[in-house]
Amino acid sequence: MSWGTELWDQFDNLEKHTQWGIDILEKYIKFVKERTEIELSYAKQLRNLSKKYQPKKNSKEEEEYRYTACRAFLSTLNEMNDYAGQHEVVSENLASQILAGLARYVQELKQERKSHFHDGRKAQQHIETCWKQLESSKRRFERDCKEADRAQQYFEKMDADINVTKADVEKARQQAQIRHQMAEDSKADYSSNLQKFNHEQRDYYHTHIPNIFQKIQEMEEQRIVRLGESMKTYAEVDRQVIPIIGKCLDGIVKAAEGIDGKTDSQLVIEAYKSGFEPPGDIEFEDYTQPMKRTVSENSLSNSRADSKAEPKFGGKPKGKLWPFIKKNKSPKQQKEPLSHRFNEFMTSKPKIHCFRSLKRGLSLKLGAAPEDFSNLPPEQRRKKLQQKVDELNKEMQKEMDQREAITKMKDVYLKNPQMGDPASLDHKLTEVIQNIDKLRLEAQKFEAWLAEVEGRLPARGEQRRQSGLYDAQPAPAVNNCAQARESSPDGSYTEEQSQESEVKVLATDFDDEFDDEEPLPAIGTCKALYTFDGQNEGTISVTEGETLYVIEEDKGDGWTRIRRNEDEEGYVPTSYVEVYLDKNAKGAKTYI
Repeated sequence: MSWGTELWDQFDNLEKHTQWGIDILEKYIKFVKERTEIELSYAKQLRNLSKKYQPKKNSKEEEEYRYTACRAFLSTLNEMNDYAGQHEVVSENLASQILAGLARYVQELKQERKSHFHDGRKAQQHIETCWKQLESSKRRFERDCKEADRAQQYFEKMDADINVTKADVEKARQQAQIRHQMAEDSKADYSSNLQKFNHEQRDYYHTHIPNIFQKIQEMEEQRIVRLGESMKTYAEVDRQVIPIIGKCLDGIVKAAEGIDGKTDSQLVIEAYKSGFEPPGDIEFEDYTQPMKRTVSENSLSNSRADSKAEPKFGGKPKGKLWPFIKKNKSPKQQKEPLSHRFNEFMTSKPKIHCFRSLKRGLSLKLGAAPEDFSNLPPEQRRKKLQQKVDELNKEMQKEMDQREAITKMKDVYLKNPQMGDPASLDHKLTEVIQNIDKLRLEAQKFEAWLAEVEGRLPARGEQRRQSGLYDAQPAPAVNNCAQARESSPDGSYTEEQSQESEVKVLATDFDDEFDDEEPLPAIGTCKALYTFDGQNEGTISVTEGETLYVIEEDKGDGWTRIRRNEDEEGYVPTSYVEVYLDKNAKGAKTYI
């Protein structure tokens, strides 16, 4: 089966068919190209989707991912990200293994097709030229034969006429001979052209055209085979990523199987456990004996009864020590039902027992959490302090490693001065040592708070009643004030001063003042010497060289309160900023 023998007269149709084949190949290339664009777009959308639901750093969402269900969801997002990567691989392989090769092949195919049909047209033009020559010699032979016949008839006519001279007859005879010779020459030329044309025609239809059409046939068959191979490659590209996609799906299934309700329930306990002991039974109060009301030592009203029996502090009636409980301004308050008292016990927060704690409570109300996490229940406070101690120890270890590295580098410089100046490292070494000292002091401060909390937890042997934490107790209040004095920023006031401050606090109506409190005025400005990432609650991030407002100077605890604008304020380490206090500002100190 050959196009040269079967389709010898279908030159134009073969030209149209081969052009259609090239169009089909270009259509397939366009299809694969659009598929690669779809795969890239799909992969991009999957990545954006995975990124959209990823937990934000340093946010509440990041804390939620300690639960098994949330971790499984996070694993699903990560697997979807890998899944998107496989679609990108599909797109890249389609472009490299199919598109690039087919694009070059199409260009080569067009050039080859053009060459073959150019040879075919050239052969057609040659056979047409031979045909024209044959026709021309044939018409000339026919014309010469007719002229020879007319010359012969004229000669015979002149020869039969007795009135014609002999010279005229001889002239006619010679003319007839010339015409006969011309006819013979035309006949020979026609015969030669005819043989030549027949030979060319045989070569054209049996040699040239079959060879050209055979090449065109091979070209077309190769195009078909190449298209089929491309389709196989198209399938193989998808097949290659199926195992990896299967692993991604297996990872999602494995993460889902790792979800454990019991584990999540235990995490909820660890997250919200307060460390308080539940209240004991409330004993019966016999109102038939008004003068002898017995109250259980473990009852909720124990602290209230004790507070009424305690001697008056500072010679004045004992007032409330906590500012965040609304005062009842009615002259007489009826005894509330037991259910209301129980609900108040379950929803109320520990009350503040000293001026320092009062200041922390005020900061908490204004949105800044206290540094020692005293606003949290004991168990949660212990966890936060332990986490802070671990962070400080980790940072201190990094600084110590850096100090060791600088020391080694300095020793190398001392032994090999050509490598560098040892004095150039002194400033950096001093800065690192200062950072280590600051971190050590900070860690000791948090370790002291942690030891205090661990010593107070009921699980460690001290059975404290929750109501005792909530109600005002004179003796613990004095002790707490002493402890607050030891960790206060200024560290300058005595216990008598704290008692006087407490008396002043008790005489103030905190409810009205706190509801209408205005922002603290600026007492100066500061310039950030170093960049500080305020990741902890109550702190604020600053960048090196930034200028901000100072609203509360360092009280001795190493922290300065600053403000960027009306909505952004918090604490930064005093060593990280250079403070310029306004001497005319209220509360500003004068530095000589």
